[in-house]
Amino acid sequence: MGEFSRRRFLGGLAASAAAAKARTSVAIENPGATEKPETSEAPSNAVDFRYAPRISQATICFPDDPKKSLVGQAGDLRYGFGEGLLVGMEDFATVCTFSLAGMQDDRVVRQWLEAPHIPVVHTLIERPTARLELTTFASRHGDEGRVDNVLMTIVPKQGAVAAVPRLHLRTCLGLKRAPGPAITVLEANLNTPFLTATKLGAEAGYATWWEEGGYTLYLPQGEAVPGKPLQYFVRFPQEGQAAKVLEEMLANPEVLADEARNFWKEWKPFGSVAWSFPGRLGEFLTGCARNIQQAREVKNGRLVFQVGPTVYRNLWIVDGNFLLEAARYLGYDKEADDGLLSEWAKQLPSGQVVAGGGGEHWKDTAIAMFTLVRQCELKQDWQFFKDLEPNVRRAIDFLIQLRDQARSGDSTNGRYGLLAPGFADGGMGGVRSEFTNTVWTLAGLKAVANAAERLNMDSLRSACTFYQELHTAFLAAAKAEMVRHADGFDYLPMMAKDDPSWRDPDLWSRPRPQTAQWALSQAIFPGVVFEKDDPIVQGHIKLMQSCTQEDVPAETGWLWHEGVWNYNASFAAHVYLWAGLPEWANRTFRGFLNHASPLYCWREEQPLQHALLGQDWGDMPHNWASAECVRYLRHMLLLEDGVHLRFLEGMASPAFDESKPFRLEHTPTRFGRVTLQIEPLHGNRGWKLDVAMEPAQPAESLSVPSSVYGRAFAQVTGAGFQSKNGKILIEPGARAWTAFWR
Repeated sequence: MGEFSRRRFLGGLAASAAAAKARTSVAIENPGATEKPETSEAPSNAVDFRYAPRISQATICFPDDPKKSLVGQAGDLRYGFGEGLLVGMEDFATVCTFSLAGMQDDRVVRQWLEAPHIPVVHTLIERPTARLELTTFASRHGDEGRVDNVLMTIVPKQGAVAAVPRLHLRTCLGLKRAPGPAITVLEANLNTPFLTATKLGAEAGYATWWEEGGYTLYLPQGEAVPGKPLQYFVRFPQEGQAAKVLEEMLANPEVLADEARNFWKEWKPFGSVAWSFPGRLGEFLTGCARNIQQAREVKNGRLVFQVGPTVYRNLWIVDGNFLLEAARYLGYDKEADDGLLSEWAKQLPSGQVVAGGGGEHWKDTAIAMFTLVRQCELKQDWQFFKDLEPNVRRAIDFLIQLRDQARSGDSTNGRYGLLAPGFADGGMGGVRSEFTNTVWTLAGLKAVANAAERLNMDSLRSACTFYQELHTAFLAAAKAEMVRHADGFDYLPMMAKDDPSWRDPDLWSRPRPQTAQWALSQAIFPGVVFEKDDPIVQGHIKLMQSCTQEDVPAETGWLWHEGVWNYNASFAAHVYLWAGLPEWANRTFRGFLNHASPLYCWREEQPLQHALLGQDWGDMPHNWASAECVRYLRHMLLLEDGVHLRFLEGMASPAFDESKPFRLEHTPTRFGRVTLQIEPLHGNRGWKLDVAMEPAQPAESLSVPSSVYGRAFAQVTGAGFQSKNGKILIEPGARAWTAFWR
């Protein structure tokens, strides 16, 4: 089958003694699916994973590792996702679960990482008389190659307890038990090890192999006593290694675990930049940087920033735009260059750029243009733009052709002079008269037009002409297509009024007003296609506010009813931030964080916590979500708004609660690199912002808030300033200055 697409989807613990050792610096209770406050109640500023997904998974692999091993919410290992197939979120070819024999059911009490930068996953399972802890990690010891490892530790609650570990394998593979001193299970057709296991410490004993609903392996019986846990070690070779290669380290799980820990302790989340964020925000920053690196992969000789390890283990143009921006913010400069070239390698001779979104995802061509401009801005080097100028011209010609073809037909889009009907995505399937492709095309054309003017490239003047024509046509269409919401405001739907789905006799099957608004969010920011007081913007903001549940916009994606498209919350939070609504931005971003799992990653979509319907959908870890977290954390300190640079826009009061510094070093902007630090004054007497800007094209304005955490602006040293419209404007050409709030 062909590549998977979103369109095809809708078109068709108290810690054990081992865990109590000081390694577990991050240990967060999973809140489960308990009842949550109604939307009408005041939102909480706490980030406590209260809306964590019911079904979750996390990666344990190394950066750029082709072996994307996954650990599920019960500590199970998941392999062989049906990539390229229309399958559900848990349709893996093989799932290995770890448990104990006996009468009682398992109760997963807790799952945690050793630290945000150390993907050693601990899962604590309760039984009435004992606790089972699973410690899961990847290794590359010596010449062994890649191996997944699970250490099973059984701790009695009181007195001695006899136990038999049980491994259940639900798999499409044919397996058999191999004879020998170690317990080895082979893939029958290849005669290579699938796993090898041993009981640690005392005499190994005997294992039992059953074929029942898959395969069940009962490891040798043992006795756990207080102060002396019972332990077993299970290893899963990932490169077809012989069992003999793995046997030496079967008795040394802690050596392997320490090697893995040491690798990640030496791993650097940042490249050419540095970040310092306190508390939970800093944990998310590091965890998201790790997620992004673990999802990357070299394909056909090119580094690809992939969205995730399962459904979206591929290159997607719109996701890639935000992943590459986050990569640049994290200092992955060379890798971002490679990722950009991987995107443009998807261009067809027609000029169209086609990747995971499919052929009628016309916007991908414009998004690739936008990404090219943004990457050159951040890099402060326009050579890629100059080199790819012929590609950009073909892309513009393709988009003009789409508009002209639509004009010659009888579609609603054609009558308005917009791009031809296409695939909207984000909850709207099929080819329709819709506006998502047009609004993203406006953003791409505006970016290219501005860059061409800056570089005096006459060959790309058509971008400006086409932008003006399309922008005028779209504003006229929007005026005619605005709809009155039941809450008393006007907004622009992303599908034309005359689409029959709006009048489906089955009310359940009608789109939601907020369906597919994602592209409009992004055209507003970062596209900056509209002014802040434009009725399109104001309607969009009211629409996002009106549908907020669990502190985020709900029912905005494919799950129309009582569902949450998690990282869509960041799109809305960015619109609020840009529009000067910091409290709404803060609420929505923290709601987004609270929809992550305690392992710092997100499922694409999930039901609301109180829902009795819906499903989990999409990849996990979904790294557009990781990228959105990185982007917002940067933008809360430093937001580029067209030709303006706005400092501390997102620093709502909860960010200051710990009274600790926030720091960015050499963070890239379209105006050059910036180093800044916001920190409390001695004795809690206020706050100080230090800024140093490297020479480059200056912004037209620099601004800071008139108050910070209840402290009023006092002065700026090193630059002139003035107060205007509630903001403090700093002298635009200033290179090093300090602002004070007391």
